[in-house]
Amino acid sequence: MDARTVARFSLAGIRLVNGVAALLTPRVMARRLGADPGQPALVYVLRMFGVRTVVIGAQLLCPTDADELDRVLRTGTLLHASDALAAACAGRNGLLPCRMATAATAISTVNVALTLVARGRPCRPPEGTPS
Repeated sequence: MDARTVARFSLAGIRLVNGVAALLTPRVMARRLGADPGQPALVYVLRMFGVRTVVIGAQLLCPTDADELDRVLRTGTLLHASDALAAACAGRNGLLPCRMATAATAISTVNVALTLVARGRPCRPPEGTPS
């Protein structure tokens, strides 16, 4: 198995584990983040995160063709980069405990790296987009 395939399946596994955990055990996830698990809005948001994460994980396991896989990986790069930025900002602003913000930022940054390795080439603009 080549590095691109290993990165793709590793990323799918990370997404599925984290997504299922957020979807099925949002209160446990809230506690691990240092938040109050009794907040209904937080439970709702964690479940939404879980659904999103499971869907993007599953997309990596069954793409229909190379173009779809590339699109899924490009979208994943954007999603994980925004997740990393959000986690870092939450830690900086005191919305998450420092340790949890650091962990969340690190996980999302690793996910960005995995999407780039799985793509196997630098990001490029879509066809027809001026450079």
